[in-house]
Amino acid sequence: MEYRTFGHTGVEVSILGFGCMRLPVVEGDVTRIDEEKATEMVHHAIRMGVNYFDTAFPYHSASPAEGGASEPFLGRALKNGYREKVYVATKLPAWLVASPADMDRFLDLQLERLDSGPIDFYLLHSLNRASWGKLEQHGVVDFLERARKSGKIRFAGFSFHDEADLFTEIMERYAWDFCQIMYNYFDEHFQAGRAGLHLASERGVAAVVMEPLRGGALADGLPQEAIREFRQVSPQRSAVEWAFRWLWRQPEISTVLSGMTTMDQLVENLKLADTVPGQNWTEADRLAIDRVNKILKDRQRVACTSCGYCMPCPQGVDIPRNFMLCNDHYMLNDRGASIRYFRLLQASQRASACIQCGECLDKCPQQILIPDELEHVVELFEP
Repeated sequence: MEYRTFGHTGVEVSILGFGCMRLPVVEGDVTRIDEEKATEMVHHAIRMGVNYFDTAFPYHSASPAEGGASEPFLGRALKNGYREKVYVATKLPAWLVASPADMDRFLDLQLERLDSGPIDFYLLHSLNRASWGKLEQHGVVDFLERARKSGKIRFAGFSFHDEADLFTEIMERYAWDFCQIMYNYFDEHFQAGRAGLHLASERGVAAVVMEPLRGGALADGLPQEAIREFRQVSPQRSAVEWAFRWLWRQPEISTVLSGMTTMDQLVENLKLADTVPGQNWTEADRLAIDRVNKILKDRQRVACTSCGYCMPCPQGVDIPRNFMLCNDHYMLNDRGASIRYFRLLQASQRASACIQCGECLDKCPQQILIPDELEHVVELFEP
């Protein structure tokens, strides 16, 4: 297992991180973790060198407003000497913070739920413009400083889900230790993207990658013509290996989080972590990724380039993001697109808020029939 220095912290973390969002569950109930199987996976990962474990307040809950089973499970799984071998990351549920006191209350609750001492890496969870603005109003920078000085957390970071300009703004606001971004070969320039990765590296801020497989879509959702392109270059590589190989060749990335549900998935990822880093990345590899990305983009339903000329919508609909999620569904058979539709968009931003006024039609350089396509988005995600 290769280890990389975690930004300016000097900590060495495994290039494969264990994401505790998709642990095995009992009888398909997301709120009930199969503790025997999940504990076996956690312990095996530690024995094989994984030392970064990522969880969050709502993981394995029925609602983002509730504390889930993931944090308490991880605390129990790390008893009997395992806690001393790993670093634990968890996250402040930013969307639930309504006052300055809430931040301290949630942190104390999470320390109790984990029951494993100080939190090594504490993140502000899923920042976007609305949640970041609210946290700033509540004095989040002072809160992080208090938490560090009290010894409740060791290092402070944030996970991010918004546009690149906000990422830069947040980076400049505080002396962050690390950040967590959605990043994979298909989303190279999405949200923070490669530019954000480089900005973090320039500042000595560690970068944790989430969604390396886009929730599994880059493993299970690739069309056959994309799979054929990969096999022409390397018949033995799996789609998973292509995704991790693309990421691990980039030294700016400290660790890649994988949400593993089965022991077979864990074993596969561990094998890749042991064999892929250090191998050559060739021009043929690069061209194969380019061809696969073109195949996926050609499957778009809406020819939206996210130029933003249609914005602002007088009703508040986020037209580009609605179309982006619609295209995700078609390009990768992405089952997570519908989840992100409700998670990333407020009710006023969703396609269903469109009143068909048509003000956007003359603004679109692609001449997209925006109201009609928004109707389709509603049919797709809100049937």
